[in-house]
Amino acid sequence: MIKIKQAIVVEGKYDKIKLASIVDAVIIVTNGFRIYKDPEKLALIRYYASTTGIIILTDSDRAGFRIRNYIKGAVKNGKVYNVYSPDIYGKESRKEKASAEGKLGVEGIDTGLLLEAFKKAGITAHDSEPPADPITKADLFELGLSGCSNSSEMRKILQKHLGLPELLSAASLLEVLNTMMTLDELAELLGRLFPEGKE
Repeated sequence: MIKIKQAIVVEGKYDKIKLASIVDAVIIVTNGFRIYKDPEKLALIRYYASTTGIIILTDSDRAGFRIRNYIKGAVKNGKVYNVYSPDIYGKESRKEKASAEGKLGVEGIDTGLLLEAFKKAGITAHDSEPPADPITKADLFELGLSGCSNSSEMRKILQKHLGLPELLSAASLLEVLNTMMTLDELAELLGRLFPEGKE
């Protein structure tokens, strides 16, 4: 079990139960879209964002991204970290059928993969500093990950290779890449994934 100083925001009680078995941290449950009409819970999230910082870990389906974006927009002050669970298709054992998009929620993801998702976001037992020379939007353009005819497809392939969800926006991808690697490491990885280069 790893101790994390930030509060973790998840969608449901089963997500909380799963996380509580692998991390020692404050875990806040949004109860799905009910967060939209729960000013007290939102106030609590804002409090933690401005003190310890918060980690948002929602499912990687459209509903999860809507909740994630709502919370990010509602938190004006403080530190928000995004941890993304990988796209894994299947059904949680307690459910009769899979979700609408067929993806496992946080509760159904293997604990090793969840810990890896925290690591990819730069979240460890000790909060890591962002790189001194971060990857920029201009770098993504130079590398062909934006502004080219096949940029969207390149990002999808990169995200799949890194175990990141397909619904990630270019801006969110940039944020995650800066927690995972340097610009040189990204360029080297793209050289291996796309030996023919950008179009």
